[in-house]
Amino acid sequence: MSLDQSTLSALVAVAIFLVVGFPVHEYAHALAAWRLGDGTAKLYGRLTLNPLVHLDPLGSGVLVVSALVGGFFIGWAKPTPVNPSMLRGGHRGEAIVAAAGPLSNLALAVLAAILVRLLVALQPAPSAVLDFAGLVIVWFLVINISLFIFNLLPIPPLDGSKVLFAFLPPRTVWQVRPFLERWGLVILLAAMFLPLPPSGQSIGQQVLGPLFRGIFRLLVGG
Repeated sequence: MSLDQSTLSALVAVAIFLVVGFPVHEYAHALAAWRLGDGTAKLYGRLTLNPLVHLDPLGSGVLVVSALVGGFFIGWAKPTPVNPSMLRGGHRGEAIVAAAGPLSNLALAVLAAILVRLLVALQPAPSAVLDFAGLVIVWFLVINISLFIFNLLPIPPLDGSKVLFAFLPPRTVWQVRPFLERWGLVILLAAMFLPLPPSGQSIGQQVLGPLFRGIFRLLVGG
């Protein structure tokens, strides 16, 4: 199977993300937990940027497939072990640890956007290598924005659910958390992939698409 330049550059960006993006994401969780008093991740050897420690074969495979089929990027690494009872700040501490991962993806997206802006501003001489490198950087930016948004969805098991629970009244959390943790994955899959009339798009496409484009334009300009 021959790959066009866009697909090949997306796969290269995914490869870079597997050795940079996922480790940074999980390291951010581990570092935030450690700073807030929970050394569980450090005890299990997860307070590191070594990609071999963090990569999940299925989550990595899903990310590769999403690059091949196009559209919104989805993938995951091994969850970082956290003991909420050890965290300072209670549920707020848990929310900080949860948000640290997606925020690291946003930081990587900002760095990639700076490189894109520099390439546009400098306008180097036409080069096939530079053109390909530019595409890789853009795809790396796209992946990080996608996973920043995806991980902040307020549905278990995603990081955004812990952020949501931290700001809800305790009684509400007690009522809704068991249901969401039991059915969250089903709700998430339905929201991402179940087409709705009359557009034929899923809730995820209708909501996440405009949000992604807004963040992309904010970072890159235009």
